[in-house]
Amino acid sequence: MQIYPAIDLMDGQAVRLSQGKRESKQVYSDNPAALVAGFAAEGARRLHVVDLDAAFSKGVQNNRAVIRRIVEAAGDKMEVEVGGGIRSTEDCEALFSIGVRYAVLGTLAIKDPVLGARLCAQFPGAIIVAVDAWEGRVAVEGWTEDSGKSAVDIGKEYARAGAAAILYTDIGRDGMRTGPNIEATLKLGQAIAPCPVIASGGVARLSDLDNVIKTGGIGVIIGKALYEGEFTVAQAVSRLRELQGSGN
Repeated sequence: MQIYPAIDLMDGQAVRLSQGKRESKQVYSDNPAALVAGFAAEGARRLHVVDLDAAFSKGVQNNRAVIRRIVEAAGDKMEVEVGGGIRSTEDCEALFSIGVRYAVLGTLAIKDPVLGARLCAQFPGAIIVAVDAWEGRVAVEGWTEDSGKSAVDIGKEYARAGAAAILYTDIGRDGMRTGPNIEATLKLGQAIAPCPVIASGGVARLSDLDNVIKTGGIGVIIGKALYEGEFTVAQAVSRLRELQGSGN
């Protein structure tokens, strides 16, 4: 398992929301690309970026230049995965053309599973499907709509379609620093194996990693705890190495 620091973009700034609510916005940097070097130096090997403006506006892409600068700053030190408002093949191609390694599909994957599966086949190993759930039910359109579908069912569907990974976020815990939903993440991972899971939502302290690692996920996305100084990327990377070395 690896640490994936998160950069959420709104109006060109790095922000964090609580439970995906726009009114809860906290701005952490006016220059998101400047955060990248620090994350890489501390041992992160992948960066998770979300274009919140595109997610809330149903696909309007006004942060593309910022994402390009983030990718350039990451260079060959970190892979970059980007989600939020990806609605078409052209959106994926545009991201890949500026060096993004993984495109994270959310609403598109849920509302248009035929296109979602086709993208998995067209870009093998480069499509991650985000399963963002509230009490087990997947939400779409920037978490503003209930899809009526279960996280496990969507996960199974895209594991069969060849997704590189399923990214599971517990919306109720995202940005709340209440600890991740280990049970739900583990359940999803078991249901879709060998397709890997990326855990997200709620990591608040280093000790949370002791449980996250038990889910068998390949990565854990961390945002607010890093920005608010609960711990550093370096400390989190070190903690995971200790846990993996001990066999936990």
